[in-house]
Amino acid sequence: MELDVVELSRLQFAMTAMYHFLFVPLTLGLSVLVAIMETVYVMTGRPIWRQMTKFWGTLFGINFVLGVATGLTMEFQFGMNWSYYSHYVGDIFGAPLAIEGLMAFFLEATFVGLFFFGWDKLSRIGHLTVAWLVAIGSNFSALWILIANGWMQNPVGASFNPDTMRMEMDSFYEVLFNEVAQAKFVHTVSAGYVTAAMFVLGVSAWYLLKGRHVALARRSITVAASFGLAAALSVVVLGDESGYAASHTQRMKLAAMEGMWETHDAPAPFTAFGIPDVEARETHYALEIPFVMGLIGTRSLATEIPGINDLVAEAEERIESGIIAYDALMTIRESRDATPPEIRATFEENSGNLGFAFLLLRHMEDPRDATPEQIAKTAEETIPGVLPLFWSFRFMVALGFTLIIVMAYFFWRSSFQQQSYPRWALCVAVAVIPAPWIAAELGWFVAEYGRQPWTVDGVLPTALSVSHLGVGDLLLTLAGFVTFYTILFVVEMGLMLKYIRKGPFQDVEETEAWEARHERRLRSDDAPMPFAPAGATPAE
Repeated sequence: MELDVVELSRLQFAMTAMYHFLFVPLTLGLSVLVAIMETVYVMTGRPIWRQMTKFWGTLFGINFVLGVATGLTMEFQFGMNWSYYSHYVGDIFGAPLAIEGLMAFFLEATFVGLFFFGWDKLSRIGHLTVAWLVAIGSNFSALWILIANGWMQNPVGASFNPDTMRMEMDSFYEVLFNEVAQAKFVHTVSAGYVTAAMFVLGVSAWYLLKGRHVALARRSITVAASFGLAAALSVVVLGDESGYAASHTQRMKLAAMEGMWETHDAPAPFTAFGIPDVEARETHYALEIPFVMGLIGTRSLATEIPGINDLVAEAEERIESGIIAYDALMTIRESRDATPPEIRATFEENSGNLGFAFLLLRHMEDPRDATPEQIAKTAEETIPGVLPLFWSFRFMVALGFTLIIVMAYFFWRSSFQQQSYPRWALCVAVAVIPAPWIAAELGWFVAEYGRQPWTVDGVLPTALSVSHLGVGDLLLTLAGFVTFYTILFVVEMGLMLKYIRKGPFQDVEETEAWEARHERRLRSDDAPMPFAPAGATPAE
C-alpha cells in the first residue's frame, strides 16, 4: 500500500472506527437485556432479578464509558482529517450527527447516571422507566449515526449546487428514510443484540463451569438464549434486506463480494466457495448454489445482476459524462450570472456523473485533458479489493450461522431440558464469546472497504476528501491513536474481567435460599419471623 495522505487518513479512521466498534455492539445489546431483567424484577419482586440487573448493568456501564471515550475522537476526525469532505457534504452529513448529539447522546448519558445512582431514590417503576430510556437512547444514538453513514452509501435527498460548489440537502425525509440507512440500522442493532446475548451467555456458562452464582447464571442463560436466538435470526433476515438494497444502490460492491466478473443469466447463483483471481478476472473452483444470489439481490428470477466487467464499462461511460458536466461547471464558475441557459441545462443533464469526473483529479489537474486510456484506467479503479471482500463476507456469514446454532441449542436446553447444560456445551459458549465481535468488524469492513474509491458513493472520491496534512503528521497521530486506544482496550478488559470474577454484589444463592425459607415460614401461622442473612434485607 502506498504511504500517502489518502491511504494514511483512511487507515487512521479505520483503526479508530474498529476500536470504537469493539464497545458499541455490547452497549446496544446490554442496555436492552438489562432493561428486560429489571422488568422481570418489577413484575415478580424476586431479589435475584434485581441482582442480575445490577451485575450486568455494571458491565454495561464500564463498556458505555469506554465507548463514549473512543467515539468522540471519530467526530473530530471529520474536521481534522477529512476537511474537504466536511465542507463538501457538511449540510447533509452534519444534520444527523447534530441530532444524535442533542437527542440521543444527552438522553442516554443523562439517564445512565440515574440508573446507577437512583436505586434507593426512585420507585421501582421510576427506575425501570430510566432503564428503558437508557436502552432507547443507546439505540437512537445508533440510528442517527447509521442514517449519516447510510447517506454516504446511498446519497439521496441532496444535490450539487454549482454556484456554491457543495452538496445541499433537498429532502430531509429522503435522507431519514433512505433504504440503505434503515436496513443498516436494524441489521447493526440486531448484531449488537447478538453480541450482548453471547456475552451474557458465555459469562454465565463460565460461572456454571466454576460452580459459582448458579441461580444467576441459569436465569441469565435463559434470557440471553431467547433474546439472542431471535436477534440472530433477525440478523440473517435483515442482512438479506441489505443485499437487496446493494443490488441497485452499490452494484460494484455486491459484484466484488461475490467475485462475479461476468453478468450471469438470471437468476444469479451464490458462490459459497471460490478463489477470486484478479489478474485473470475469474473466480476459480467456484462452488455455486443456484438461484440464491438472484433471489437475495433482486427478489425475482428474471432480473440480472451485472458483473464487474460490465460495471467497469459503465463506469467509463459515466466518467465521460462526468467530464461533460465538469466542463459545464467550469463555464458556470467563470461566467457566473451570465452563464447561457444551455450550459446550465448541459450541466443538469450530466451532473449525476460529476463525481466520476472527480476520480480523474487524483491523476491530473483537469479531467478534460484525460485520454481514453486514462479514462479506462480510472474506471478500473472503481473495483474495490475483490479478494478481501469475498472472504470477509463469507467468514462473517459463517460466524453468523454458528451463533444461530449456539443460541438455538441453549434455548432448547433452557426451555425443554430443565436448564441442564453439558460441560462441553458450556465450554463452547465460553469459547464463542469473541465470535460476534469478529463478525461485526468483518461486516463493517465489507461495508466501508467495499465502497472504495468513494467517500460518498458516486459523488465524492476518497482521494478528494482529505485534509492538507503531511505524511509525518498522520504517522504520528496514527501511532498515538493506536497506542491510546490499545490502553483503553486493556483497561476495559481488565475492568470487565475484574467484575466478572467478583460476581454480583450480593450472594444471590444466599438471597434465594432466604427467600425460599421466608416463603415456607409464611405458610405456617405459628412460624417465627424470618431473618435475612447478613447484609440482606427483604427489600433486597
